[in-house]
Amino acid sequence: MAKDTSSNETYQDDMSFIPPSVISDRLLSGDSYAYYTPCPAAITTRATTSTGEAVESTSCVLGVDEAGRGPVLGPMVYGAFYLPIDLHLSLLAQEHSFDDSKVLTPAVRANLMRLLNTPGQTLYESCGYAIKVLSARDISAGMMKPKTAVYNLNAQAMDATIEIIRGVVEDRQVDVREVYIDTIGNPATYQQKLEKIFPTMKITVAKKADSLYPCVSAASVAAKVTRDVALEVMYEDVLRAQQLETNSIAPEGWGSGYPSDSKCVGWLRRNMDPVFGWGNECRFSWGTAKEMLENKGGARIDWPDDDEEGAGRLNEFLLSGSGKSAGQNGLRDWYGSRQAEII
Repeated sequence: MAKDTSSNETYQDDMSFIPPSVISDRLLSGDSYAYYTPCPAAITTRATTSTGEAVESTSCVLGVDEAGRGPVLGPMVYGAFYLPIDLHLSLLAQEHSFDDSKVLTPAVRANLMRLLNTPGQTLYESCGYAIKVLSARDISAGMMKPKTAVYNLNAQAMDATIEIIRGVVEDRQVDVREVYIDTIGNPATYQQKLEKIFPTMKITVAKKADSLYPCVSAASVAAKVTRDVALEVMYEDVLRAQQLETNSIAPEGWGSGYPSDSKCVGWLRRNMDPVFGWGNECRFSWGTAKEMLENKGGARIDWPDDDEEGAGRLNEFLLSGSGKSAGQNGLRDWYGSRQAEII
C-alpha cells in the first residue's frame, strides 16, 4: 500500500474527492457519457515521429469491470484500466494492493482513485482508465422498448465494454496486447464475441476476474468510486430541489440504491409522483419501480396510438396548413402566436 494511505485523516480527505469521471451536468441531465484519462507518461502509443519513423509502442494490459448492474437508482458504470504489462503485478498487486472493489473499504477505494488522478503519483504516471456511465434513464429506455426492439441490459453492457476498449485502443492508439474481463453470463460465449471484434488481442473472460487479475480489480475500483460519487451528486441535487420546494429539511437519504435496501425502497415510496414517478435517477424498467407505480397509487395515463381510429398524429397539430385561420392551427397557437417584428 502506498505511504499516503496510512492515516485516517488522509482517508477522510479522500472520501470527499470527486474524480474527473463524475461529470455533474451530464449526470443530472440524465445523459450517458464516456470519460478517458490522458494517456500516462509511461506509455508510448502507436504513433510516429514527425519524420515518419515508427516509434516502438508500450505493450499494455487492460482490464474491464462494472459497478451498479443491479440498483434501481443511479447509473451503471463500466471501467477499463490499462498499464504496461511489465508493471501489472508489481505496481497494482504488490505496491498498491488492488483487489475486488467489494472487499475494499470505501476509504481505501477513494484513496486509490485519488492517487490515480494525482500528477506525480506512480499510478497517475503509469496507468490510464476509461469510464462509461450508462444513465438510469437510458438503461430503462432501452429495456422498455417494444419486444422486437428491446435493448436488454446484457446488450447494453457488451456495447459499453466494446466502446471503452475501442476508445483506448483505436482512438488513443494504446498498444493493448492482453485484455481481462469480468464476465456477463457465459464466459466462453462472451469471450468469443470479443475475440471476433478484437482479433489481435489475447482476451480472457472469467468469473470473479476482479479477484484474479489486478487490472480488473483496478477497473472495478474506478467504476465503483465513480458510481458512488455519482449517486451522491444526484442525491444532493434531489435534496436541494426538495428543500427549495418545501422549505424544510428532507428525510433521511436513499441508501445504496439497491431494491434490497429498505432505505432505498422507503425513499422511492415517499418521493413517488403519481404520474411521473421519479426523475432521471430511477430505472423505471426495474420491477421495484414498476410495481410501485402500478400498485402504490400511480395514476394510469392512456395515450392514443398513432394508428388508433380517430386519433390524429402529433405532427398534424404542430404543422399548420396554408390558408387556415389562427383558430385552426391547433397546438401552434396554444403555445402562442408570432408577433410582428419590431423595427
